[in-house]
Amino acid sequence: MNSTSDPGDREAARRSLEALALGDAFGERWFPLFRPPRQAYAEVRARRTPHEPVWHWTDDTALALALYCALEEYGRVEQDRLALYYAQAFDADRARGYGHGMHVLLPELLAAPGDWRTLAPGLFEGGSLGNGAAMRVAPLGARFHANLGRVVEEAERSAVVTHAHPEGVAGAVAVAVAAALSVRGEFTLEAVAARTPEGLVRAGVLRAAEVPFTTEPWKAADLLGNGQRIRADDTVPFALWTAARHGNDLEAALWSTAEGFGDVDTTCAITGGVVGAATGVEGVPAVWRQKREPLG
Repeated sequence: MNSTSDPGDREAARRSLEALALGDAFGERWFPLFRPPRQAYAEVRARRTPHEPVWHWTDDTALALALYCALEEYGRVEQDRLALYYAQAFDADRARGYGHGMHVLLPELLAAPGDWRTLAPGLFEGGSLGNGAAMRVAPLGARFHANLGRVVEEAERSAVVTHAHPEGVAGAVAVAVAAALSVRGEFTLEAVAARTPEGLVRAGVLRAAEVPFTTEPWKAADLLGNGQRIRADDTVPFALWTAARHGNDLEAALWSTAEGFGDVDTTCAITGGVVGAATGVEGVPAVWRQKREPLG
């Protein structure tokens, strides 16, 4: 089955994917594995480009790329096929930083993709409410931006394959809607909240809408969460706040997101996917684009 989306939608999705991967790889540089916390803080505050010759991306990009490829092939979320794409991405490189739940779920889906219907709801007593469905979904929102109702529907369908908890789904919806609105030039936190299901994620986005953009990013992260708890409601509001704060400047958006630390590869991936859906990656320093691991 070939994609039914027009080329413009596919271009927006690709912009979002490239920027998501850049944000992911950039954000990963600030983990203690690469820099002690004090050094990371000083370098982020000084806006010092990470020195590593290659910025590798993580599971955030691996699964975003799987979702992107599935949409390229089918033109919509075909859930059983998407489950297989996720499982194959995991199997190709299990050392990308996947969470415990995905180490449990995705090997099972490799052999029986349709089993997501029974296995995903059983993760963590009611399904995962982690940020995994949110971190990968921005290109989907960019692709279907012309129809916000479809953005919500497709985001929900992409989420439940691995994240069946309502908050995990809501995180994906919020990010997908934000990316769609970014492409349309209509991105506000209030508009995202209006399309996000009731619950903790929506409440967090509404709180974010009340935080002035003059607030220091580290303070906003304190107020909204920085993903340290790996939950959608602890990750999405801050990432969307920095995306809204710098809606036309991907470089500034990623630096501001990094100031929040926490699950910084994921917050930067979300911010990157949303802002980059409109801007692309051309405006960031050329050395960033050169250092980021290719998508293949």
